[in-house]
Amino acid sequence: MDDHEPTIRSRELGEGLRRAMQYAGLNGKQVARQLDLSSSWVSRLLSGKRNATAVQVSAFLAVCRVTGAERDRLLALCEDQHTPGWFQQHGSRLPQQLVTLIDHENKAVTISEFEATLVPGLLQTGDYTRALIREAGTIPADEIDDRVAARLARHSLFSRDRPPRFTFFIHEFVLRLPIGGPAVMSDQLHHLLRMSIRPYLTLRVVPASRGGHAAINGTFRLMEFTEFKPVAYLESEISSLFLEKPVEIDAYQYILARLAESALGEGESRELIATLATELYADREDHDDRA
Repeated sequence: MDDHEPTIRSRELGEGLRRAMQYAGLNGKQVARQLDLSSSWVSRLLSGKRNATAVQVSAFLAVCRVTGAERDRLLALCEDQHTPGWFQQHGSRLPQQLVTLIDHENKAVTISEFEATLVPGLLQTGDYTRALIREAGTIPADEIDDRVAARLARHSLFSRDRPPRFTFFIHEFVLRLPIGGPAVMSDQLHHLLRMSIRPYLTLRVVPASRGGHAAINGTFRLMEFTEFKPVAYLESEISSLFLEKPVEIDAYQYILARLAESALGEGESRELIATLATELYADREDHDDRA
């Protein structure tokens, strides 16, 4: 089979096979030898550039001793690896799409995001995340710690030698929604201020006074890469959507360009965040005095 442009499914399949190989203590050359294939063929399969038949993937998994649900998942990916885009239903379980999202975050060179109601996950403090999950009331209490830890672990992107270039647009409503109360929100806003001065990160606020705006229909993230085409990511409570068709990517790039025209500048955004953080800090002191 000839090489092809990787799709979300083929990259996810490749990552799953790579993990299986690592867990088995094998490398690409060893797997290739046992399958009587070339090392370059295995390498391209793991990168998502080479399709494989279900028989070939089954043999790969047998060499790595993968069974059960993970084997079924990877074989299902094999069936649709050539199809662009990916819609996942995950219900109330810890979403499997997080694996796909994290894999893409780790490969991205730019990450641009708009948030309409909540602080972007990558910028949340632990207390904010915990309060958000607790107040939503949709996650069992015994899963909250794992959810918080999983979200905070994604912050490791910021400590890489070469982190992606981040652009965050957040609506003013995000800053005013009192998740966790004054103390939690004050700390969260101060964290946004600290993050906003990092050289690889742009944070801009879309003011409520502007009324309608280009992203009025909801939150999204656009990730761009050096080795394959951009991917847009949309998420709701019970599903997630990965998009990669050119017309879809063009639409979100256009929305980002329009947001750049309507949002406050970086300096003005910091001033607004600082003002609200100071007000919340005063509210917290008043509350402590009354207590």
